[in-house]
Amino acid sequence: MKAAARIDADWARRPETAAVMRALLAAGKQAFFVGGCVRNTLLGVPVKDIDIATDARPEEAARIIEAAGMKAVPTGIEHGTITVVSGGIAHEVTTFRKDVQTDGRRAVVAYSGKLEEDARRRDFTMNALYADAEGNVIDPLGGLEDLRAGRVRFIGAPSDRIREDYLRILRFFRFHAWYGDADCGLDPAGLAACAENAAQIERLSKERTTSELLKLLEAPDPAASVMAMEKAGVLAHALPGADPSAMARLVTLEREHGLPPDPLRRLAALDADSWRESLRLSRKQARRLERISEAARGDADPAELGYLLGLDHGRDAMILRAALAGESLSPEDINRLEQGAKAKFPIRPEDLMPCYQGKALGEALSRLEGAWIASGFSLTRDDLLERAGCG
Repeated sequence: MKAAARIDADWARRPETAAVMRALLAAGKQAFFVGGCVRNTLLGVPVKDIDIATDARPEEAARIIEAAGMKAVPTGIEHGTITVVSGGIAHEVTTFRKDVQTDGRRAVVAYSGKLEEDARRRDFTMNALYADAEGNVIDPLGGLEDLRAGRVRFIGAPSDRIREDYLRILRFFRFHAWYGDADCGLDPAGLAACAENAAQIERLSKERTTSELLKLLEAPDPAASVMAMEKAGVLAHALPGADPSAMARLVTLEREHGLPPDPLRRLAALDADSWRESLRLSRKQARRLERISEAARGDADPAELGYLLGLDHGRDAMILRAALAGESLSPEDINRLEQGAKAKFPIRPEDLMPCYQGKALGEALSRLEGAWIASGFSLTRDDLLERAGCG
């Protein structure tokens, strides 16, 4: 196969990764880097995961790898995947496959000896790019042109690819947010197929939907993709009641104030209480989302937000509030937030004892803290003790 381009990447040259490729090739097997590592290298963006496609069957690949002194872990062997640990670095090695049967959530696959068949079962053309050990890029489906044009295009008929796995609907919007050309918009055929199959998103597990949605919201600017999701009827099935109208304003405010993209902050901007039923967040994520959402919709001033939530969560709530209201944040607001985050309540429980005990002690502390906050943190310890009658 003729090379379509060439990559020259540090991750591909490092000895640990080269050893994996060398072992498979020395055994007479085909071995190609594939997917995100090739795509991201061509785009000049960081590579997180290394995927290798081979014609070696999983058990055979494991024997080859272990004979070369590396560790093979059967992490997804039923799908043809083993994880090869070389020098502490994980590599996903998967046998060429072709789909035999699908139901929209999982696929029955058969192994293949042909790279072209493996390419045709992937989702988007830009993800069907392969590179050999020397960095020569193999492009069997025209993915390189699409990648350069910022065009997220399904392989073959979009509805066929979507019906193989309905998660691909969300992936379509996620990949456009990360790699698409915002000026050109989304691929019309792909968008139409997503709209046609939108209701099938509800068949997906909450875990898969949550993971994909958070990855989308972590993109530098997901606003156009999220708006397209709403217009296609996809957002209503993924997150009922979500309103994307504040997303673009939030992204602008994040940039103005030097905040990195944050998927939970952006999820809060969608203003959808249905996340409790539709998504599966960790306990920590859910608590943070609840805190900043409630604070953004409340009336606490910046200093109080800083004191009650801390600097980071308080800033999240302030920016979210401004985005929802279509307003801006002044330097004064930021200064007051920072002052509140540094403030320390000057009264300790023992300061009110023995004047107060038990439940009365807790109520007195709460009452004094409220007065102290309302004063802009100006009341001193002596002022507060005098108010409590313990001075």
